[in-house]
Amino acid sequence: MTPPTLLAIRDRLAGWLVRDAYPIWWEAGADRIDGGFHDRLDLSGRPVAGLKRARVQARQAFCFARAAEFGWGGPWREAMAHGLDFLTSRRRRPDGLYRAFVGGGEAADEAVDLYDQAFVLLALAAAARVGDAEAADVAAGLLRRLPAHPLGGFRGLGEGALRANPNMHLFEAALAWMEAGGGEIWRALAEGQARLALDRLIDPVTGALGEDFAEGWRAPADPADRRVEPGHQFEWAWLLMRWSGMSGEPAALAAALRLMDVAEAAGADPARRVAINLLDGALKPLDGAARLWPQTERLKAALLAGQITGDDRWPTVAGEAAESLIPYLEVSTPGLWRDVLGSDGVFVVEPAKASSFYHLVVAIGELRGSMG
Repeated sequence: MTPPTLLAIRDRLAGWLVRDAYPIWWEAGADRIDGGFHDRLDLSGRPVAGLKRARVQARQAFCFARAAEFGWGGPWREAMAHGLDFLTSRRRRPDGLYRAFVGGGEAADEAVDLYDQAFVLLALAAAARVGDAEAADVAAGLLRRLPAHPLGGFRGLGEGALRANPNMHLFEAALAWMEAGGGEIWRALAEGQARLALDRLIDPVTGALGEDFAEGWRAPADPADRRVEPGHQFEWAWLLMRWSGMSGEPAALAAALRLMDVAEAAGADPARRVAINLLDGALKPLDGAARLWPQTERLKAALLAGQITGDDRWPTVAGEAAESLIPYLEVSTPGLWRDVLGSDGVFVVEPAKASSFYHLVVAIGELRGSMG
């Protein structure tokens, strides 16, 4: 059963997205001088000078590719192309990888990050769904350039580090390409990333999934070096549940629900009704602040778990997660947000980060899709 408050919040969030968020992130967020999108807007809606990250360009292109499904009547195709064209013209190196940063309109350096490549793949999947005929070839070419690990997943670019987070977003991109009608390479990627999580990343004792790994995908030997993010437990759970539905693999669903149990038990603060930022390897709080994005991941996972299991617990959690988003969005300039709720219950005053728009768009999309 859907809580009545969830229905009301769905309408409120969807209206905010179309009425306020899409317009300001196109009108003020797009850089019409040097190209691409600004990384931050101050809380009066003015761009904040600084480097532009590749992940932000990809995320903004992704968000605008989805704008029409929410009913935004603005120039969403132009906005999507604005981000993708900037990636191609300013970020893509001769080897086909995308540079991490650009400042002052020119390439800041040649550094690349696996995380950024994952978001380029996700943006291209969104573009393919709305008719970009070239996106599939570009995405397949980029995928071939990523350094696969012999035990599954992918190494970091440059430093070769083994990190769960960029591999999670490659999983997300693979599922998006499957939904966009991509070929077998994307199903193979999704299956490989699911197996990585199930066989390598999830601690069989605690059921939690860590962030950083040693060679061979081993958890750090020193427990002090082990980090568990509640938001990523929810995010991996959402992806594994989607994969379970596509593949029929029951182990993925079981692991996903256990990840959610871990995140709720250790990472949800009942006093503030939010998911906190960080736990240690023993699942004790390390950072009690609560960024905006873990709340969106909690909402997405709880909505899907409720649909799949029929357990009334999850719609209740979804209602709490959806309600928790509202204070983050209550700022003087409609369409912006605050990113961090401190452990003292006070929001940090800082510019709105464009990178959070992606999290909000996906969560609001899941909320609309799950409830009609």
